[in-house]
Parts: sequence; structure tokens; C-alpha cells
Amino acid sequence: MVFPIKVAFAQWINNPAADAHLQRGIDKIYNMEFEKADQEFAEVVRLQPDHPAGYFFQAMTEWWRILTNFDDESRDKQLIAMLDKVVGICEQRLDQNENDVAALFFKGGAVGFKGRLRANRGAWLLAANDGLVAMPAVRKAYKLEPENFDVLLGIGIYNYYADLVPSQYPVVKPLMIFLPGGDKQKGLEQLELAAQKARYAKTEAMYFLLQTYFIYEKQYVRALEIARELHDKFPQNPVFHRMYGRCYVSTGYWGEAFQIFSEVEKRFRSHQVGYDIYDGREAYYYVGRHYFLAGKLEESLQNLYKCDELSRTIDRSGASGFMSMANLTIGMIYDLQKRRGSALAQYQKVLGLKEYENTYKEARRFMEKPYSRGK
Repeated sequence: MVFPIKVAFAQWINNPAADAHLQRGIDKIYNMEFEKADQEFAEVVRLQPDHPAGYFFQAMTEWWRILTNFDDESRDKQLIAMLDKVVGICEQRLDQNENDVAALFFKGGAVGFKGRLRANRGAWLLAANDGLVAMPAVRKAYKLEPENFDVLLGIGIYNYYADLVPSQYPVVKPLMIFLPGGDKQKGLEQLELAAQKARYAKTEAMYFLLQTYFIYEKQYVRALEIARELHDKFPQNPVFHRMYGRCYVSTGYWGEAFQIFSEVEKRFRSHQVGYDIYDGREAYYYVGRHYFLAGKLEESLQNLYKCDELSRTIDRSGASGFMSMANLTIGMIYDLQKRRGSALAQYQKVLGLKEYENTYKEARRFMEKPYSRGK
């Protein structure tokens, strides 16, 4: 990576040993080897105790621990404290040199991850405030080093989501007036560059792209390409594993999706690290849907029953899409099995759950006329 002469190279990781530990540790994070990642980053901190990189990636290990069981909020305070420590180290460096690009980058990243956590917890106002704090640092780092592909991750995320968020999440819109406008297309291009060429943020950029193409852009073929690459490189990562399967579902390749989710289900049953009840619930649903489409009704029922059972454990604040869709499909199977009374009871149950896509419409339709193949 080439940096402009006006910014001192020493601001980045100029210690080859520390850099090697960082690279190994980052790979360990994404392959769910958290203890090994902790060891690598502890060495970075030992070698460069005044540099924010080691502390930042220690926090990233904690972030991915949270992602593997996101309903458990017991680690949230620890993560916030770790990110605050990164910010403190960065501010000390910025007191010495306001153009310290590494400090600007890691400060923006640390505050940005606080915002991600808070947004995912539904604390939108706090998340928006984090955005107000993070963006000046990220934008200044980008201005100082516009060709730095790691910095492009932060600026690309900003450009895309500053354009998207006001329409998707109106509660945040009033706060966006204090920030520059975004550009979704430019943001995608910047994220693509970061995914290709960033040294430390490559995988995180790929993960952002995967989510963006799948959830918002609906470009499932491109999402599948990214998911395949991530799963091939990090085969033990349940988040990448499930997204790989979802992409096959969305592109209509049910055979491939069935193979992937069968493996997810196997790992869930064997209690493999990171594969939790959410992974199991999703796997049972898609395996059940595959059997339903293939006409193997008993096999489908057994998997959908398990999906429903896990959903009743997880969905404490209201039925998920998995619960609603699983129960609708169970009713459709009962109709195919000529168990009309059971089917009607099942459709009535669906109407008592949270609506997901067209579950209410379909349940009412099949209450009027039994479900049959091809209709």
C-alpha cells in the first residue's frame, strides 16, 4: 500500500511482526477461533502498546462473539468499554498529530461499531449520535488518504447508508440533516474497492457488500458470489454459512441450498462453536421447505415442527418470519394429506401470529379452499 508523503508511514503498522500477528488474528476472528485471535492481538498490543490497531481488533473479536449469539446482551458493556479504550488511544495520538490517519481511521471505526451495536439493539438515537462523532474522523482520513483502501470501507459505508437510511428508517431522518448527503452507487463502488484491495478491512468490506446486495439491492447473483468466497475462506463461520444458503434459496437453487442447510443443521446438533439456536431454526426451515417442494411431506413436517419448536423458544417478543412461514407450510401439508381439520386449525394459528409477507392472505385463501399442488 502506498501512502502520500505528507502522512508519516509510521502512523500505520510499520512493525512487520505486529502486522503478521494482525493478519493471522483477523483470519482467526472470521473462522470463529476467538481464543487464538485474542492471542494474536495481545502480541500486537505488546509490540505496539501505543498503537490502536491491536486494541481495535481485540474489540472486533468481542463483536463477533456477540454476533454468534446476538440475543445475549451480556457482552455489550464489555464491547463498548473496549471500543472506548480504542477511542481514548486514538485521541491521545491526535493530540500529538491531528493528521494521524491511523488514529482517525481506528477512532472512526471504533465509534462506528458502537453505532452498529446500538442500531442492532434498536437504540437509533444513540446510533445516530455515534454516526455524528465517527464521520468527521472517517472523512478526514479519507481526505488525507483518498487511495487508502482500508479507509474506503468507512467512507463507502457512509455514502451508501446515508443515502439509504432516511427512507428505510424515518426515525433517524431528522438527525441526518447534520451530516453530508450520501450516494448509494458511489458507496457500492468504494466498498467493492475495499473488498478487493484493503489490507485489514477486506473481509469486513465483503461482509457489508454481501448484506447490502442481498438485503437492499436484491442482487442475489452478486451476493452469492461474495457468500461463496467468504464461506470457502472461512468455512467455520456460521454467519457466512447461512448467508451462502440463503443466496442459493433466493436464486432458486434449492438442491444446493438443501446441502448447505443440512450441514448447518448437523453443526447445530453437534454444538459446533458459533452454531446456535438461530442457525438451527433457519436450517430446519429451509430443509423442511426443500422436502415440501420435493413432495417428501413427512420429512418436511419433521423439520418444520423442529423449526416451530425452536421459534417458540426464540420469539419471545412476537413470531418471526420463520415461525409464520413454517406454520403456514405445515397447514398446506395437512391439506395435501387430506387432514382438513388439522389444516384449518393451522391456518387459524397463522392468523394469530405476526404477519410475514403474505402469510395472512395465504392462510385465509386456504381456509376458503384447501391447498393443492400447483395452486
